[in-house]
Amino acid sequence: MKPKQSELNGKRRQTTRHLLQLCLLPLFMVLVCAGCKQDAKVAAETKTVAATAHDINPVGTYPLVTVDGNKMPCTVQHEGHTMTIKSGTFIINADGTCSSKMSLEGRDAAIEVKATYTREGPKLTMKWQGAGMTVGTVEGDTFTMNNEGMVLTYRK
Repeated sequence: MKPKQSELNGKRRQTTRHLLQLCLLPLFMVLVCAGCKQDAKVAAETKTVAATAHDINPVGTYPLVTVDGNKMPCTVQHEGHTMTIKSGTFIINADGTCSSKMSLEGRDAAIEVKATYTREGPKLTMKWQGAGMTVGTVEGDTFTMNNEGMVLTYRK
């Protein structure tokens, strides 16, 4: 007896859902667990920050322009996983919160993570919800963050 078409579609959807979860998990871990290491420390700033650096207003929306120097969209490998990032956005709010959102090729879902931040001159120290810390830098209209070895560059 042939299986019904609806049974096949259900199995395909379930398999696709499992594959999607397996592919998104590594990227999610990269984004949210960036500073999860217990020994992660923010280095003390040893040089004086120029007055103009203090005057920079980091608040705004920063579209992702490169990952490890590769323009968007780009394919990246991280911890043995390959994925294509279609786009991304980093939003810095005036209330001390920020968020990161990325869209992956072949996926209908975006990955969004949120943090609170403190600012010291051009440096933003982000404490991710349910994860660790990451330090980023705002220079002019550019925000740069090294997330577990992946250099993400955003520009207003």
